[in-house]
Amino acid sequence: YLAGSGIYPAKDNGYYGMYHSPFREDPDASLKVDYNKNLWIDYGTGGGGTLIDLVMRMENCSNGKAMQFLQQRIAGSASFSFHREKELEKQEPTISIQKISTLANPGLLSYLSQRCINIRIARLHCQEVHYNVKGNTYFALGFRNDAGGYELRNKYFKGCTSKEITSIRTAGQVGNTCQLFEGFMDYLSFLTLKNWQYSQTDVIILNSLANLPRIRDRLTNYGNVSTFLDNDAAGKKVAQELRSFCKQVNDQSVFYAAYKDLNEYLCGRKQVQEKRQSRGMKR
Repeated sequence: YLAGSGIYPAKDNGYYGMYHSPFREDPDASLKVDYNKNLWIDYGTGGGGTLIDLVMRMENCSNGKAMQFLQQRIAGSASFSFHREKELEKQEPTISIQKISTLANPGLLSYLSQRCINIRIARLHCQEVHYNVKGNTYFALGFRNDAGGYELRNKYFKGCTSKEITSIRTAGQVGNTCQLFEGFMDYLSFLTLKNWQYSQTDVIILNSLANLPRIRDRLTNYGNVSTFLDNDAAGKKVAQELRSFCKQVNDQSVFYAAYKDLNEYLCGRKQVQEKRQSRGMKR
């Protein structure tokens, strides 16, 4: 977005850049943009937020107009965020998928267990993906997105082969209720908590908060959107943005308010249960 507006970093540090603030005289380049999280902060004023907040500030427009502006920009590009195309090429080497199979690797199963995810449920939604980057072969959990690519996760890596949401419809038809998750680990955590193989409503996994503008029109078709976002500033901002155009938003993060996200809540709950069982055995 910034590059498209003719604004480039004064200093690039790989995963974040320091910019001269477009809002004021800023010889020290004190505006930081985190490319991975798609968040910004102006250290000179203390202002900051999401990409939507930046568009609202720079274009002097409302939340809704900012979303429409981004949708128009997205229509003319394959992906859209704070990233510049050349930076993306440098930071994200091409991932070449070598093999896709049923989830069986002991390391991946151990990783899921550490995240307290039900293995049986994970196998219904994830696959084992072997991929190549710069001549080196790796393996990861693969969660398919709507572009036909995969979100990739293992203990040491978080990436994707294409940037897109994942949508799951109940019985193949659009329902009146939708559950919105930030990442697929949150979705697997929800299913594990419920001990369900599949959700009973339509589901959208953003896979990145930067994908929200892509699904604005789709979300307006639902009478009720239940959100399972992270308990951080970015998650709260997105929940607020959703309320500006969705008919009804039910923020489920209040039920795991003491935790960073739904997966941490799942792991914390399991630890409590194990302690109770341990005390019972000692008696």
